[in-house]
This record gives sequence, structure tokens and C-alpha cells, in this order.
Amino acid sequence: MNATDTTMERTGSSSELRDWIAPPHTALCVIDIQVDFASPEGLLAGFGVNMSAVPSAIAKSERLIAAARGAGVPVVFIGLETSPETDSPVWAERMRRRGGDPETESAVCRAGTPGAAFYGPQPQPGDLVVMKPKYSAFHATGFADVLAGIGVDTLVVCGLTTECCVGSTVGDAFHRDYHVIVAEDACAAYGGEIHRAALTIMEMNSAVLRSTADIEAAWGARHD
Repeated sequence: MNATDTTMERTGSSSELRDWIAPPHTALCVIDIQVDFASPEGLLAGFGVNMSAVPSAIAKSERLIAAARGAGVPVVFIGLETSPETDSPVWAERMRRRGGDPETESAVCRAGTPGAAFYGPQPQPGDLVVMKPKYSAFHATGFADVLAGIGVDTLVVCGLTTECCVGSTVGDAFHRDYHVIVAEDACAAYGGEIHRAALTIMEMNSAVLRSTADIEAAWGARHD
């Protein structure tokens, strides 16, 4: 089984995809490609998490960003930024009940630390940046207002991790009546089975899956 295997038959021609993600009404959302989540020097790697799928997802995300900029599609960099003031008591208690260390694990993507910096692709002039305190880009942020301000009703989503911040954002976007396309090979989880399961759930319930190459072609970009 690979990342394109799903329980549903794919629909939509390449011409339909061009209409679905046409630049005037679409934004590319790049989620949580940050040092703590993506770098070999980051906090998650230090915990011994399996990072093997991350470099490929970052490379595909960089291709999508280039294609979006070339087509005039707004690019929104979304990142996690935590602080003691925004730490959730429920999250900490959940970690304790699972046998974890809330003090250590709450330190991920702390505001003002190197771990919170974007890793690999970086925002450029004209790109938008939304920082969030929890999983979904819509929770306790101005993300919905940002999208309304640029007249967007469709999101193309990539980034980390498939089952967590990508999945949470995609679900919230669907609930808010956005059309969502997930770039299935430009996302990653810390385990292949988790990644594939998350893609299947999103396609069944809230999104359409497409490859980076398909999205590039729809935005008029050449790809190898």
C-alpha cells in the first residue's frame, strides 16, 4: 500500500483540478515545518522520533511553494508557537496520565527559541504568517480573517504532521466550508502507517488528495 491508496475512487480530471485550485480563490498552507518538528537538531529528533519521511515532504513542499508563487497563489506559513501562558492544563495532565513529562514535552516550539523557527522553506516578502498555540491553524488565531481578507475559499495543504496539525487544520477548514486539497506526498508523519491512515481519514471525510506533481501542473509549473 502506498500514499495514494485510499478507500475511495479518485475523481476529477486535470482540467477540473485547475479550476478547483485556480489562483484567484486559493491559498497554499504550509503547516509546521519548523526546527523542532523537522530538523535532525530539533526537539522531536532528540526524543528519538522517526524522522525518515520528513525530508521528502519538505522537498515536495518547497516545490509547491515555488509553484504557488509562480502562479500568484498566496502562500501562508503556519507555525506552532507555545509559551507558559498558552500551555494547556488539560494537555499537561494528559501527558502525565500517559506517563510523559509535561515539563519537557511542553517545550516544543517555544516562542523566541530556535526550535520555533521555520525549517527549510522560509517566508518571503508577500507571504503570510500565522502562528498558533495548538494543533489547528484556526484555533485562537486570526487565520480565518486572513483568508477572508484575500478572498480565499480553497486551501491546498502540506506540511507536518499528517495526523496532527495537518489533520486538525483540514478538519476545521472543512467545518468552516473551505474546499480542501491535501498534497499527499508533501505531508509526513513520524511513521508510514500513521501517515497513510490520516490521509485515508481526510479523504473519506473532509478533503481531496492530490500529488505535488498534479498540483504543480494545475498551477502551470514544470516538474521533473
